[in-house]
Amino acid sequence: MKKTLIAAAVMATSGIAFAASNVTLYGTIDAGAVVQKVKDKTATVKMRSGFDSGSRWGIKGIEDLGNGYAVGFQLEQGFEIDNGADTASNSKGESFGREARLYVKGNFGEVGFGRFGTLASGAGSYSILQGWVFGTSYFDQGSWTTGFAKANGRVDNAIAYVSPEFAGFTLHAMYSNGTSNTLGEEGDANKWSKNNHYYGLGVKYAGGPANASLIFEAADNKSNFDVTSPVTTADDALGLANAFGNKLGLGKTYFKAASGTTEANFDDEFEGRFKAKTAYGITAGGSYDFGVIQLMGIYQYAWQSDFYKQHAFGIGEKTPVAGGTFGFGTRMLLGKLEGTAKDILVDTESGQSDKYRVWNIGANYKYPLSKRTSLWTFAGYSKGSKFYKDVDVGAMNAWSAGFGMIHTF
Repeated sequence: MKKTLIAAAVMATSGIAFAASNVTLYGTIDAGAVVQKVKDKTATVKMRSGFDSGSRWGIKGIEDLGNGYAVGFQLEQGFEIDNGADTASNSKGESFGREARLYVKGNFGEVGFGRFGTLASGAGSYSILQGWVFGTSYFDQGSWTTGFAKANGRVDNAIAYVSPEFAGFTLHAMYSNGTSNTLGEEGDANKWSKNNHYYGLGVKYAGGPANASLIFEAADNKSNFDVTSPVTTADDALGLANAFGNKLGLGKTYFKAASGTTEANFDDEFEGRFKAKTAYGITAGGSYDFGVIQLMGIYQYAWQSDFYKQHAFGIGEKTPVAGGTFGFGTRMLLGKLEGTAKDILVDTESGQSDKYRVWNIGANYKYPLSKRTSLWTFAGYSKGSKFYKDVDVGAMNAWSAGFGMIHTF
């Protein structure tokens, strides 16, 4: 009742009429302190917002149309509690960057329109990611989708469908008509063949102690990461290598372009040209709750022609301990650069490997002070090898530890 009254006050001040009983104001506030030491860098101590659960606020509502049909909406914005700034999910200053959807549901299932997380993103109302003990929490040391598994994040101009439940199973499908492109324009501003599109199809099972999902995703990269001019200088080469590095989640270039690559260092037939191919991912994960312990497992195979192939594995558990919950997980990433990416990034003459490896381990503990407030603590460690051996990025080579508090309303 208090939430709807607050929502009523918020909407009333903006001059919007609505049915008070159908609108809810909600949110999560997560504040903490985190110590991190990345390889070859000094240790840092930071106030962190959303380290366990992203800080956000939102408004949601639903209208009953009768005969089993309803129309609803959800508008959600992220923020940083330590400084009040927008989060990365509110890219380019969108008012509701975490989620903005309008949906209709009935006997046919549910259809939603707007901006929301993809099926394997671990974010938003339509994600069905299962099997990783920390989900998308704890940034590069804990999140399944930060520097480890490939994910498509949140997408604009999207349509999602969720089927009715049958024996615990639901079918999920999603399509984005345009996510972003290298022209500095967002979404589907160009003709269809020049927009980036996302396609997702998955099945989810929720049956008592068992939960599982299987997801197939594709991002066609129609315009993103399209290099159409030849590399003619060392600066051009460095810029191209950095673009590939950013695609891999690297913070610093350790590639041959960084040491003064010139046009002569590239194969004649390459000429610095690269047209990104469609990126694919298959993710399977699940858990089983035995009461005294919940076991979890997840696997992803991701590939992009002329760029990479990789496998990501994760196993973990959750156990009730002293009134709270203890979680533990370990992950392994095995990948290989191929084709043009290998030509640009790997200095094979010096013996640099085209394979990359990362091993990670983490543990957390959450203790509820009340139904809406909890304390959390986390520690994690990552170690990279081969191509990732000297990369100074938290997801590959670092340790971190932190503690904090979460309040929901």
